[in-house]
Amino acid sequence: MKKDLTRYRNIGIFAHVDAGKTTTTERILKLTGKIHKIGEVHEGAATTDFMAQEQERGITIQSAATSCFWKDHQLNIIDTPGHVDFTIEVYRSLKVLDGGIGVFCGSGGVEPQSETNWRYANDSKVARIVYVNKLDRTGADFYRVVKQVENVLAARPLVMVLPIGTETEFAGVVDLLTRKAWIWDDSGNPENYEIQDVPEDMKEQVETYREAMVEFAVEQDEDTMVKYLEGEELTVDEIKECIRKGTRELAFFPTYCGSSFKNKGVQLVLDAVVDYLPAPNEVPPQPEIDLEGNETGKFAHVDPEKPMRALAFKIMDDRFGSLTFTRIYSGTISKGDNVLDTATGKSERIGRIVEMHANSREEVESAQAGDIVALVGLKNVQTGHTLCDPKQPATLEPMVFPAPVISVAVSPKKKGDNEKMGVAISKMVQEDPSFYVETDQETGETILKGMGELHLDIKVDILKRTYGVEVEVGKPQVAYRESITKVLPDSYVHKKQSGGSGQYAKIDYIIEPGETGTGFEFGSKVTGGNVPREFWPAVQKGFASSVEKGPLAGFPVVDLKVTLTDGGYHPVDSSAIAFEIAARAAYRQSLPKAGPQLLEPIMKVDVFTPDDYMGDVIGDINRRRGLILGQEAGATGVRIKAECPLSEMFGYIGDLRTMTSGRGQFSMSFSHYAPCPSNVAEVVIKEAKERQEAAV
Repeated sequence: MKKDLTRYRNIGIFAHVDAGKTTTTERILKLTGKIHKIGEVHEGAATTDFMAQEQERGITIQSAATSCFWKDHQLNIIDTPGHVDFTIEVYRSLKVLDGGIGVFCGSGGVEPQSETNWRYANDSKVARIVYVNKLDRTGADFYRVVKQVENVLAARPLVMVLPIGTETEFAGVVDLLTRKAWIWDDSGNPENYEIQDVPEDMKEQVETYREAMVEFAVEQDEDTMVKYLEGEELTVDEIKECIRKGTRELAFFPTYCGSSFKNKGVQLVLDAVVDYLPAPNEVPPQPEIDLEGNETGKFAHVDPEKPMRALAFKIMDDRFGSLTFTRIYSGTISKGDNVLDTATGKSERIGRIVEMHANSREEVESAQAGDIVALVGLKNVQTGHTLCDPKQPATLEPMVFPAPVISVAVSPKKKGDNEKMGVAISKMVQEDPSFYVETDQETGETILKGMGELHLDIKVDILKRTYGVEVEVGKPQVAYRESITKVLPDSYVHKKQSGGSGQYAKIDYIIEPGETGTGFEFGSKVTGGNVPREFWPAVQKGFASSVEKGPLAGFPVVDLKVTLTDGGYHPVDSSAIAFEIAARAAYRQSLPKAGPQLLEPIMKVDVFTPDDYMGDVIGDINRRRGLILGQEAGATGVRIKAECPLSEMFGYIGDLRTMTSGRGQFSMSFSHYAPCPSNVAEVVIKEAKERQEAAV
């Protein structure tokens, strides 16, 4: 049976940590009749925070999917994490959604992770509604947050409601479209509200904001604009149609407010999801790409009759087996179908298809374009892989994941747990593409790499609780890099003669620093055939494979440019392997002479502190070799923006809480690599050499 896609909404709820995303999701589930008792985050009882680690910490760690119905529309909702260490969950969720609700704290405003999430949503061209939450909090100011959305996010908020009262006096909202006031009582029941006339003292303000809202909206449709300019009264439906068009085209973002915890204002947000956010068939179709990543000019149109195209955006392992969360972009998928994974070239059989509600599930026979479902038991599918019709294969644009910035060595406490730990970690790597594992070739240690201290802390906790593996955790290691500072022309000859055909390769080359962020670049200016063209790739391969280890401390070398200028070859003794060996030896010969330097990861740090502790916090950041970039006074404290080396930030949250009597907060994300001061570099190089010697 073909579903009515116009009644589908695939949406995500995203925000900075502690802005109230999960609480808002709980209210939505209660209002739509999906749950009958509201679970609170601070009590560890929220429906979508079902991991033990989430319930203890009161934060969301992994995105959770659920479905519910509002006004005959099916809402597929993904509640995403707010903590920067789990930002990958937001990225991959926004990649497959058609719309979003950006939740902002009424007192905290636009916080750092809100900016990152907003940027991801911009990249994915996702239509959004803005919801300013926690208006019952001390220091809450709806109008200040609206201004921040304009200034900080460079977005255009379309104010749809105005708050009635604020902080402890917050009672409800005025709907500007209908000029009606929604007033809730203090019972905490979201259904206990009355629709009244606008309070007398707000009438003038309501008309001012309504006029601005209508003016913004009618810009989207010429006929409606002409009617408005000629002084005709527009109907609510005409204004809504303009708002819907502008929202879908990202011209503006309908902006609401309320208090999810006090159950005030959420109904209007749900109405806005149905009225303004796009259905799956109203968003631009996904472009198809070839194996090199270039667009083919074809698209996956949201139509159940078209060839099947789906994107696996999340892998989750639970007690029933592996779940592959999948967004179906076109076609239909049914139990028993064979589908092609274009990344592996292997065929997979669809066993069971389930619709998820947090950690419970409902089995379905088939799913079609527009659906978000979980497929049970797929063997080789990874996050970002495309599943498609084997007879008409195509690949969708894959996901790009950030590189890790921190690592720790782990080893099982019990000797017999090695294999158990290996199996557990490989499942965790499948689930989380920002979590990496590798084995140190010299020490044999298992190294876990991730996005931050909390990220790795949670992974170790999951190893212990979910998989029953107790591990010893080493000191966190920073992902340093090396680069060079000088331009160096050099030459190397590789000769080997030991009976039979020998090896000969001569290369002249220039090694120089590349542009920041370019990694490794290779070029050739050889003319006249002194190094035949078929040997150039071997030279490139020799240098490229060598940059994994730098001359100072064995860290990878970045931003290095090598240009082959001349050389020589022997018609019998020269071969690709000879030129590759020459390039490797040339790298070892030249890098130490090219002014090598150590680079350290610099983090963007955003610290919130009450005014009383500002001096202590700034002094502490300076002691950590931090650079203060700016300060911003808020209603309840000061936000300090800074850049700090990652190596100085371990354990910072504990120190910050001590300094601020538990009231300080901070978030941190990777910014760039910068040269290490010589005194720091000496210590890092010494420690790296000691580790290498110990391994030998």
